[in-house]
Amino acid sequence: MTTISSPLRATAPAPPPPSPPRPHHSRRRTPRQWLRDGGLSTLIIACPMILVFGVFSWFPIGRALVMSVQETNLVTAPAFVGLDNFVFVLQDPLLGKAVTNTLWFALLALVFGYPLPLAAAVLMSEVRRMRGLFSALAYLPVVVPPVVAVLLWKFFYDPSDTGVFNTIAGWVGLGPYPWLQDATSAMPSLVLEATWAAAGGTVIIYLAALVGVRTELYEAAEVDGAGVWRKIWHVTLPQLRGVLFITLILQVIGTAQVFLEPFLFTGGGPNNATLTVLMLIYDYAFGSSLGGNYGAATALSLMLAGVLAVLSAVYFRVTRPWSS
Repeated sequence: MTTISSPLRATAPAPPPPSPPRPHHSRRRTPRQWLRDGGLSTLIIACPMILVFGVFSWFPIGRALVMSVQETNLVTAPAFVGLDNFVFVLQDPLLGKAVTNTLWFALLALVFGYPLPLAAAVLMSEVRRMRGLFSALAYLPVVVPPVVAVLLWKFFYDPSDTGVFNTIAGWVGLGPYPWLQDATSAMPSLVLEATWAAAGGTVIIYLAALVGVRTELYEAAEVDGAGVWRKIWHVTLPQLRGVLFITLILQVIGTAQVFLEPFLFTGGGPNNATLTVLMLIYDYAFGSSLGGNYGAATALSLMLAGVLAVLSAVYFRVTRPWSS
């Protein structure tokens, strides 16, 4: 039986490509339309906030820019001196000492004060009972007024044999130590108190971030046979990466502006061993020797703000691929 092949069916022509959509030219809203859409009420609500922010934030910044190029004592008429204030600050022999001490304080605070809150938060997150009590105890130093905390630790740092810390050190056959009276141990002593006073807030931030870590990741790590340290390294730290980057730059900015501890503990001594950049700014404006030099004080303030702004911009630029 012969078969007759059926003729090939003609393929349907492809549909023409869709025409590109016409650009939608939105007309700019007129002031009448803006008012009709509630723009006036929005502006009225935002005006007090903008006014307060401008008066207490941008106006002092603008005033500092003006004062940095003036010689003024805020009483008599100011005189324009150009960049003389910046030149004076850069030629001050104490500037190098203040910058070095500030960097030393920031380094010690990062080495000791940065990992301790993270370790405390991880340990408290593993506690099944009395977690709220431990959190309250960790945050308690933040509630203590800073001046009261400094005076309390100043009592602890009594260099005599009967001092609190020297007594504890004597139990194991150490000491007595001069603590704040020695140029070598003065800055680490300040870092110890500053870490105790500020760690509680960072611990709470880390505890809040740890709540968002998915438990499935820990369960998968346990199935793979991971121990505690491997779970922390491969699960906890990657999940806290963004928070860690933010707290790091905040701590760097905060330590670069340290003032309270050296001012109340040592006054910049002994032998300028704890003199910081902010203390030098204070000495320019209110100190006994250079007091009233507000132009130099604002000039150094702007230099510090500029350095911190550049450092922050570079930091966020470098860490952008890892923080997302």
